[in-house]
Amino acid sequence: MASTIQPQIPKLSKDNYEDWCIQMKAFFGSQDLWEIIADGYEEPTTEQEAAYITEQKINLKDQIKKDKKALFLIYQGLDDSTFERINEATSCKQAWETLSTIFKDDDRVKRVRLQILRAEFEATHIKEGENIGDYFSRLLITVNNLKRNCEKIEDIRVIEKILRSLTTKFEHMVMAIEELKDIEKLSIKELMESLQVHEQRMQKNAGSILEHALQSKLTLNE
Repeated sequence: MASTIQPQIPKLSKDNYEDWCIQMKAFFGSQDLWEIIADGYEEPTTEQEAAYITEQKINLKDQIKKDKKALFLIYQGLDDSTFERINEATSCKQAWETLSTIFKDDDRVKRVRLQILRAEFEATHIKEGENIGDYFSRLLITVNNLKRNCEKIEDIRVIEKILRSLTTKFEHMVMAIEELKDIEKLSIKELMESLQVHEQRMQKNAGSILEHALQSKLTLNE
């Protein structure tokens, strides 16, 4: 006799709620359980149930069985923290609707967080006196936070942001990079290294000019 293989229940996470719903609806449909989740059932009072005829009692028993089976299968798709948030649900319909509320609320929070991070990304500029390494580190913290919140942000977007947010002392270097390099193939690391080399040259030149000015001053004072 062939054994029945139970399909694996997809796992719900904070990032896949919509996809999880689609998969679970298809699964519950295949198990003749979606109707009990979508519509629920009316549990009769003791007096009402006592007046049921045999067919009604059989139907009620079948609905209760389907409800508990569907509720169990929903629980199987949850991690411990999500289970804790819905474990007081008394029916599969209530559990499903509670999950919808939780994840729609979470999605709203995520959208607000993304709006804040996007604004922070756009507003970030190199500060006066800040070196290239520190600026990149500061900006990339925001970039990583965006990615952790499921924002798709490619290197080219970050590179273009950096090039337009530098101070005027990098203007010639930015023009050279845009003219001589294919920035779509340029990595963030390569850009940082190029800018750091330029920064070091500017610092060296500034030091030479200062040293020359001091020597000139000393000569004049002799």
